[in-house]
Amino acid sequence: MLTKSMAGEWGQHGVRVNAIAPGYFKTEMNAALVADEKFSSWLTGRTPMRRWGDVEELAGAAGFLASDAASFVTGQTLLVDGGITSVL
Repeated sequence: MLTKSMAGEWGQHGVRVNAIAPGYFKTEMNAALVADEKFSSWLTGRTPMRRWGDVEELAGAAGFLASDAASFVTGQTLLVDGGITSVL
């Protein structure tokens, strides 16, 4: 909602406002969950890509949204989640 609202307000000034909605990614902060075999198995079993994301995979999404290739993209939330929200 905030992304769309800001895009509507700032678009007239040439400002693009987009968001990235990450799914489950391996990080130092959630290392205990990644290491928890039961949870990790449950998660990867529910995720269509059948794995955790690597934080480096967010860079491509951010790079696209910041690039000229997305010059007419605003007010969008890009899901980078291995497809998990498509099956919830």
